[in-house]
Amino acid sequence: GTPQKYDPTFKGPIYDRGCTDVICCVLLVLAIAGYVVVGVVAWTHGDPRKVIYPTDSRGQFCGQQGTPNEYVSRPSLAGTSGPPPRPLVPVQICVSKCPDRYLTYLSAYGSRAPGELEYYRQFCVPEFKNLQKAPIQVLTDKECPAMLIPSTPLARRCFPAIRAKKGVIMIGNETTYDDGRGRRRNVTELLEGAKKANVVLETRQLAMKIFEDYTVSWYWIIIGLVIAMVASLVFIVLLRFLAGIMVWVMIVMVILVLGYGIFHCYMEYAKLKGEAGSDVSLKDLGFQTDLRVYLHLRQTWLAFMIILCVVEVVIILLLIFLRKRILIAIALIKEASRAVGHIMTSLLFPLCTFFLLCLCIAYWASTAVFLSTSNEAIYKVFSESPCQFSGQTCKPETFNTSNVTKLCRDAQCLFAFYGGETAYHKYLIVLQFFNVFMFFWLANFVIALGQVTLAGAFASYYWAFKKPDDMPAFPLFSAFSRALRYHTGSLAFGSLVLAIVQVIRVVLEYLDHRLKAADNKFAKFLLSCLKCCFWCLEKFIKFLNRNAYIMIAIYGTNFCASARNAFFLLMRNIIRVAVLDKVTDFLFFLGKLLIVGSVGILAFFFFTQRIKLVQDTAPPLNYYWVPILTVIVGSYLIAHGFFSVYGMCVDTLFLCFLEDLERNDGSAEKPYFMSPDLKKLLKKTNKGQPDA
Repeated sequence: GTPQKYDPTFKGPIYDRGCTDVICCVLLVLAIAGYVVVGVVAWTHGDPRKVIYPTDSRGQFCGQQGTPNEYVSRPSLAGTSGPPPRPLVPVQICVSKCPDRYLTYLSAYGSRAPGELEYYRQFCVPEFKNLQKAPIQVLTDKECPAMLIPSTPLARRCFPAIRAKKGVIMIGNETTYDDGRGRRRNVTELLEGAKKANVVLETRQLAMKIFEDYTVSWYWIIIGLVIAMVASLVFIVLLRFLAGIMVWVMIVMVILVLGYGIFHCYMEYAKLKGEAGSDVSLKDLGFQTDLRVYLHLRQTWLAFMIILCVVEVVIILLLIFLRKRILIAIALIKEASRAVGHIMTSLLFPLCTFFLLCLCIAYWASTAVFLSTSNEAIYKVFSESPCQFSGQTCKPETFNTSNVTKLCRDAQCLFAFYGGETAYHKYLIVLQFFNVFMFFWLANFVIALGQVTLAGAFASYYWAFKKPDDMPAFPLFSAFSRALRYHTGSLAFGSLVLAIVQVIRVVLEYLDHRLKAADNKFAKFLLSCLKCCFWCLEKFIKFLNRNAYIMIAIYGTNFCASARNAFFLLMRNIIRVAVLDKVTDFLFFLGKLLIVGSVGILAFFFFTQRIKLVQDTAPPLNYYWVPILTVIVGSYLIAHGFFSVYGMCVDTLFLCFLEDLERNDGSAEKPYFMSPDLKKLLKKTNKGQPDA
């Protein structure tokens, strides 16, 4: 590309600018309007109770719509499992509580114990009132289950209470049960249908203990997160003064570690001299599953030593030839600290981005739930005896008057699942896909808005000749208003391109999940290549978008022009870009590691009651790792929020610095805008003018 030429009218972010990428802005508005329509339609047809509440065999929600009982029980499962094989009739009944004992209807009917039959009646259909009815007729009419087994409530559903005692599977305290038809069965026959539920039950108990830990430690967790926030702020302030020391200490440590590695490899190589079998070559040894075998070969340690020596030499040569650029990176990092110090509100701006992202996530999640519950109740014909209508769709309102009941005496019209045959139900998958696509588009738009706002604010700092006197009064607000007023279309363009790539990656992940059970190696290989390519493409687009947004914030050009100018500017300074990127990335990683590690260690010693001064203050916990992990994850997110602002500041100042070098020459007509430290490093001066 062509280097930027001097423009006497350019004094930083251009205020006299026009709207860019209007077509994309219109597309975004139309897409949002369509997204709102999809949400309204989903909220009109959907019913989240289908996810939360169980349904009985009539399609009614337990605890809703005239069924006050809370749990759903499937007692017919116990009565129809095992030989002789018969079609399963999954009758589901809403009950007030789950069964807590083994009991058959025959034993309850003939029991002399008062209330035994009345207890059993609560697990029968609501219409069953005649307790004197013959048991054989009750079971034939399917008004009551043949038997009850001890069950445990889970997600408002009753599952067999399975437990293992000394390796023996038991339900309640029994290993066998009466199926209500005069046969004894082993409880393992119930295991297959309920073992997954038992895992979920244990998970639920774990979740309850975790919730208890949160209730007694939440305020200490908040204190830990506040400490992380203060530590992040202090680190950013100290980075202004200690960036140079930290970088050079890091470089020296890397050289020393590599030097020790070379020394250790040489000592191992010398120690193996003369030992039997140590002179065998790697080629003769071939591949071994036990990797420790290779450590007994001199050739292995010689290869390690050569590799480390090459890396050591390369690093030393890079330091010799790139020392000036490393100093520039350090100076830019210090300058970024000054910029953040003059625009302290920038540290709070990620909260705005976080809030908008939460809105996007909430709308996407609620719309997805309502769309997934937009189906209608489907009823099917079930029969224990052979019936030609079994499995066909039926309507409960007209079933008793249909020919099905005449031809199949024991047939029932029961709720099967949620579905639908209308055009709306057929295109639900398309609406879900649109929901996912709009989530990626809007989320990327929110992130882009945050980046262009910060870039505009920090660019106004760099291009202020007398800092901070020449800066606008409210740089962050000015940059935010310019971005929304003029560049909504450009931000929509960049976020749209990224969203398309991300959706393609989601589709590839879905296909990969579906192909896991397949044995087509070529398809798996091709899919892996595509996933790798699109992952790289997403990273490149994110990098390009980030720098394009900086150019948009400064010059007010459209997305394509900004992306092209930023790309060519970086390519003309590719070595500086590589060095600065790695140095700043390491410093930010070091800062995050220092903050998260320090706060995490403090949380560990506190919650494990190892700090004697506050030993009695620490709350009693089921799992001490719950608050510790929460503090660590929260500390990382807080540190990442602070350093994301810092990283955007460094990237913006770097592009401005490169533009400054191309536009100006330090003369009275073309003075440099860079800081005195950078001018000193580059041996540049502003002739005839004092440094700002």
